[in-house]
Amino acid sequence: MNNSLVEYIMHLADNSLIHGHRLSEWCGHGPILEVDIALSNIALDNIGAARSLYEYAAEIEGNGKTEDTYPYFRDVRQFKNSLLLELPNGNFADTIAKCLLFDTYQFYFYTALKNSSDNRLAAIAEKSLKEVTYHLRFSSEWVVRLGDGTDESKQKMQNAIAEHWEYAGELFAPSNIELEMIEQGIAPNIDALKDVWQQKIAETIEEATLSFPLSNEKGWFQSGGKKGIHTEYLGFILADLQYMQKTYPNSEW
Repeated sequence: MNNSLVEYIMHLADNSLIHGHRLSEWCGHGPILEVDIALSNIALDNIGAARSLYEYAAEIEGNGKTEDTYPYFRDVRQFKNSLLLELPNGNFADTIAKCLLFDTYQFYFYTALKNSSDNRLAAIAEKSLKEVTYHLRFSSEWVVRLGDGTDESKQKMQNAIAEHWEYAGELFAPSNIELEMIEQGIAPNIDALKDVWQQKIAETIEEATLSFPLSNEKGWFQSGGKKGIHTEYLGFILADLQYMQKTYPNSEW
């Protein structure tokens, strides 16, 4: 069971790490100073959550592993983050659309994970939920501002949500490891979270005077990240993230 638990923890950690890394790329490039600082802080929150999860995985595995082992010394196929999170930042509306979809998911996910039979995961969820509550407020408010703003901002926000929508379905498609953890009461039933997630998304989009529901008649969505099959973008992220450790092994600040 320990191997399955570690793999599940790594999936959660990888989601937070890759999302946080992408948001950190906005540092110094935000449209206004307030947003620049906010995105940097949200990035740090996600990376902090990833650190807590990697630390827990290292304690379970032992063998000299640390929280740094997982982000710095794994290959692309070993990462199990959802594809949505590795997509390029694009313009500001693209990033906000991605944040809305993931922040809403994280809010309901951590709310449910607080009841995990694993006390450590429950504690991480409780702490993270406080941060995610702010993340969701930030992304929701910006969707409304852009959607109910100028003709240009409205169109960009509508396009951004439509383009990222097909990646959101993977969040609710449980992997075999997730199904195992759900059965043991460790993980929440993510499929059961989809309706409340979609309702919240719909409310935000409608408040922003944007179009909803979005068309996806066949119910098809992009997937593969949970199985280690990624877009080309993750390789570039890891090349940046892992450069120092691979060039100067065991280097420390």
